[in-house]
Amino acid sequence: MNRFDFHPEALADLDEIWDFIAVDNLDAADRVVEDILAAVRSLVPFPGQGHQRADLTPRPLRFWLVREYLIAYAHDEKPLWVMAVIHARRSPRIIAAILQDRGLKPV
Repeated sequence: MNRFDFHPEALADLDEIWDFIAVDNLDAADRVVEDILAAVRSLVPFPGQGHQRADLTPRPLRFWLVREYLIAYAHDEKPLWVMAVIHARRSPRIIAAILQDRGLKPV
C-alpha cells in the first residue's frame, strides 16, 4: 500500500510533464517523472521537510523542489496527499490559482 496519494489533477500534471519532455526524449521524460515519484516517496517518512509558501496558498501545504518542478503536498494527511506538480518557473499567481482550484483530499 502506498503511503501517498495524488489529487487526480496532480496525476494529470505528471502526464503533462511526461508528454512535454517525451516530445524530445522519451528516456528523459521517464527519468524526470521517476525522480518526482522518488521524491514523493522520500517525503513520506519525513513530511515536514518541505517548506511552506504563504505567498502561494494559505492552506497548510508544503512544497518540495525536484529538478524544475514544485511538488505541493498536504504533509499532515495520511496518506501524504500530493496536490500538484508544477513547473517552478510558472508565475506565482498562476501557481496560487492552480492550488486554489484544487480541493483538499476527499473523505
